[in-house]
Amino acid sequence: MVITMPRTVILAAFLPATPDRLYEMYLDPKQHAAFSGATVEIGESPGSAFRAFEGMLSGTILHVEPKRLIVQTWRSGNWPSDAIDSTLTLSFCSDKDGARIELVQVNVPDVDFAGVCQGWERHYWTPWREYLGTV
Repeated sequence: MVITMPRTVILAAFLPATPDRLYEMYLDPKQHAAFSGATVEIGESPGSAFRAFEGMLSGTILHVEPKRLIVQTWRSGNWPSDAIDSTLTLSFCSDKDGARIELVQVNVPDVDFAGVCQGWERHYWTPWREYLGTV
């Protein structure tokens, strides 16, 4: 029997906008959909549901510190049914040419660790940068 332990993803993304704007864009369903290219259900208050990419991602907002921090449960449809939800923390910080989003995601199943790491760049950071360059 092979036992695998959940893993932790730690990433940072630099985007050409203020931390306040990025925070608002993430929590606003219309703006989130505009930069990610997928419909999303999300809210600003703890207990709000999160669903994106046609239900492929789901979770719940656990905590927010306006303009600074978002904490949510998060899971992928690619995960085994017995995997626990991960906890995602997004911190929004000022940076020289815009803002930095620091991401920590704990309890990511080993079987999808690479997919989650690559997914953040492919489905969030790259399209978000492209969107910000066009608005």
